[in-house]
Amino acid sequence: MSVQVIYVARHGFRSNWLVDPSTGDYSSYLRSPTGIAADPALTSHGVDQAKELAAHLIKVDPPVDKVYSSPYYRCLQTIEPFVKLWYNQGNAANRVILGEAGLSEWYGSAPFEHPTSAPPGKLKQLFPALDTSYVPAVVPSRTGESIAELHDRVATTMDAIIRHCDKSGVRAILLCSHAATIIALGRVLTGNMPETVETEDFRAFTCGLSVYRRRNNNTQAASNDPTGRETTVPSRGTLEHIKASSPQDQWTGRMGKV
Repeated sequence: MSVQVIYVARHGFRSNWLVDPSTGDYSSYLRSPTGIAADPALTSHGVDQAKELAAHLIKVDPPVDKVYSSPYYRCLQTIEPFVKLWYNQGNAANRVILGEAGLSEWYGSAPFEHPTSAPPGKLKQLFPALDTSYVPAVVPSRTGESIAELHDRVATTMDAIIRHCDKSGVRAILLCSHAATIIALGRVLTGNMPETVETEDFRAFTCGLSVYRRRNNNTQAASNDPTGRETTVPSRGTLEHIKASSPQDQWTGRMGKV
């Protein structure tokens, strides 16, 4: 058996941070649980969204076999309610979160170093389900990336994840990530790369969910699909499962804020 379905969720509504572009100094009004300014927790609204996302994910078909998440606090906090439900459903030893740095936040190229996520040991204290033995496929540059480099990072990450899951007999996986990374992920998985980065194609709502299904193995993969595995996407991201949502939660293919 190989991977047939990839569920992609964005983190819930979060608190904000500030950055001085001339110095690279990051700050926030609310202290993050990790102590990193650009690694905020969810707001109460985001926590409600995460619970509703969990209630939906626990019923999806095919069910989730493996969970990969950006190691940023807001993503781990978003999928934690689902993982707790999932943990009680089956083999607890295999119900863990794999912290994949290749799914991390996107920062534009800069002459200074951007923040990164907290170390695995610290995150394990906050999220006991995190598997600290997992080795990420990619670690993003601390000085940021161009959009082309973001696409390359996501392609390399997904190639590694899909290859590993194919070998392991995994049918369905869940990814939790950030807006720009999710938009790039949609382009990578489908091979639909727009001529201009401003194209509005894939959506990334807070706690929104996209579902990618693998096409028949007899179908020749698109030549511009970096993963070599052509997929389809039934929707560009939905919020039907989230009651606590508002119009400002929507993100489209325009790069910029994340």
